[in-house]
Amino acid sequence: MTAEAVTHPKGVLDARSLNRAALARQLLLDRADLPVPDAVAHLGGLQAQEPQEPFVGLWSRLRDFTPGALDAPLTGRRLVRTHLMRRTVHLVTAEDVLAWRSRHDAMLRGRVLGTYRRELAGTDLDELAAAGRAVLADGEPRSMTELARAVAARWPQAGPRPLGEMLVAGLIPMVQLPPRGLWRTRAGARYAPVASWLGREVDPPAPPGTDPVGAALVRRYLAAFGPAASADLRAWCGLAGLPAAVAAVRGELVAFRDERGRELLDLPDAPRPDPGTPAPARFLPAFDNAVLGYQDRGRVIDDAHRGLSVTGARFVLVDGRVGATWTVEDGTVAVTPLRRLTRSERAEVAEEGRALASFLSDGAGDRVVIGTASP
Repeated sequence: MTAEAVTHPKGVLDARSLNRAALARQLLLDRADLPVPDAVAHLGGLQAQEPQEPFVGLWSRLRDFTPGALDAPLTGRRLVRTHLMRRTVHLVTAEDVLAWRSRHDAMLRGRVLGTYRRELAGTDLDELAAAGRAVLADGEPRSMTELARAVAARWPQAGPRPLGEMLVAGLIPMVQLPPRGLWRTRAGARYAPVASWLGREVDPPAPPGTDPVGAALVRRYLAAFGPAASADLRAWCGLAGLPAAVAAVRGELVAFRDERGRELLDLPDAPRPDPGTPAPARFLPAFDNAVLGYQDRGRVIDDAHRGLSVTGARFVLVDGRVGATWTVEDGTVAVTPLRRLTRSERAEVAEEGRALASFLSDGAGDRVVIGTASP
């Protein structure tokens, strides 16, 4: 593996070069020897609306990962589950939610309003936020439904679901408390303000005309996903107003083109492996950002299968690309190929699948069934 870009003489990175770069940044070429909080920080968070999925995402990325290595920083308040990028629940570090949340406020409110504009018409959002904070002032965590019902008398026309989603995702920086998100734990989402859980308020918005968080997000995104276009950055975080942040750090970056002519930016010393670098089979959880973190997902998944990325399908990477889906039931990992796999690919997928089955069953089983691709 080399840190030098393998490019066309005109600075064009082909699809395979972009694929290998993405895998390297996502810790999917070689499992990393990192503590879980450091891995989560490097990745800019893991999508986590399905509470158990981050365990598979980290198992596929970290050497000798055990479930307790995620449970401990969740209960120890080093990691939190919160609505952030794209208004989806992400597993992020405490430091990142404190630093990033204010920069996401407008996007989060806008996305909730986009869903419930009619129901929330005429609702004073500042008053709603104040009412929600008053309910939470007693320090007791609440479910979204409990919080909504506590303020519903003031806004009966809105209905509990819109009020609840606006409070927990749009207006008040909140975290979902353990035991939700712990290994093999079924628990409803109960919320507490970030400030009460972490002991300090989120960082205030930057002064007008400055955007240090936006600039930091550009750097962090490229470290985990680059080389990438500005449209990819926005697809990952959902934020508007990032062109100025990109412009502010452009002098630190290097530029390439993809085969469609799009400009791709990157950190100069970030890994860009040789496109011939072998890519081992890897099992991804539902909604993994290795796929969802781009506007142009073609570096990882074929257009014919792109729709699966938003349905909750779990993917198997074969030679670095989505080549199959997988499910697990009664300790058996079932793999459904999306294309014909070669004999060596099937053997590699089977070996990795057995290791995953053993992880999911605490070593009690390692059964894998691989189907046949549809014609």
